[in-house]
Amino acid sequence: MRVSSEEELAEAVRGACAPLTVRGGGTRPVGSTGAGAALDVSGLAGITLYEPGALTVVAKAGTPLAALEAALAAEGQRLAFEPADWRGLLGTAGEPTLGGMVAANVSGPRRVQAGACRDALLGVRFVDGTGAVVKNGGRVMKNVTGYDLVKLMAGSWGTLGVLTEAAFKVLPAPEAAATVIIGVEGADAAVRVLSAALGTPFDVTGAAYLPGEGALVRIEGFAASVAYRAERLAAALGAHGPVAVEADAERVAALWCRVREVAPFHGKAGDVWRISVRPSDAPGLVARIGGAWMLDWGGGLVWALLPEGSDLRAALGPIRGHATLIRAAAATRARIATFAPEPAALAAISAGLRARFDPRGILNPGLMG
Repeated sequence: MRVSSEEELAEAVRGACAPLTVRGGGTRPVGSTGAGAALDVSGLAGITLYEPGALTVVAKAGTPLAALEAALAAEGQRLAFEPADWRGLLGTAGEPTLGGMVAANVSGPRRVQAGACRDALLGVRFVDGTGAVVKNGGRVMKNVTGYDLVKLMAGSWGTLGVLTEAAFKVLPAPEAAATVIIGVEGADAAVRVLSAALGTPFDVTGAAYLPGEGALVRIEGFAASVAYRAERLAAALGAHGPVAVEADAERVAALWCRVREVAPFHGKAGDVWRISVRPSDAPGLVARIGGAWMLDWGGGLVWALLPEGSDLRAALGPIRGHATLIRAAAATRARIATFAPEPAALAAISAGLRARFDPRGILNPGLMG
């Protein structure tokens, strides 16, 4: 079923007698869902309000992310949290949409400085599991529900409601960017140099490590400032290994596209896991993982490529963080939960939220556990 308006969506949800699988661009098939009827919301598209002077944009959930980013770029602005395109990683087609980005809270390497998708959200509109239209935050209305629904919707994977519109804070695009590349090897050395970089006063906007390519540290801003800070940062990090500065805009963008989209794992067989830990825990974790891996956000995010069917959580045991199975075959997903089990207290809160916003349990049932 394809809907093209919020009213059609609300009617479809109210009239549903069986589970629904919400679909936008279809580019992020992460998680397990039952045999729910497909509910295509890609028809809810278009920018409804853009005020460059107020650094605010409002768009419908089915709006292609590329169209939104092009409109912002025309005014010299951007979504600061650097949303990733996972089509290459997951082997999917289609067009990433604004709603899918919010539902998955997709955030790139700049999160270390600018925050995540949920931090840029100002307001949301969505249809809950009863078919009611809910509005919260930003330019819409004050929060009178007792819940911060703007934050709850980001990362809820469509299990609390079907997003119809979102308002975002946007920021000016920088005049220039540079990447300091440090020739280190191994997770221990990488975390040391990335932590050192993040501890400097040079306003780092990306800190990652690609095995075989070195540690990458990004600086953005006005051209003269970027040149000065990159030079000073390179000098400060020189004790860790050979240092080079890449200042060509296209090459810098390509480097961080590789990090953002986990390009080293594209087209390679195996399961892909995303592990969030304290950066200081990354070296020990990587040593226990085996397989291929890369680091983002200074080592607080570990991407791992493991043999098909590997139960990473069982191999690692308890960790101070959580592991998410991003890519795997259906048989593996049937055996291993996509999302890490929640502690009892948090699981009770999650169950209460779903009972409040989807009392019939029809929105993407089973996707998050």
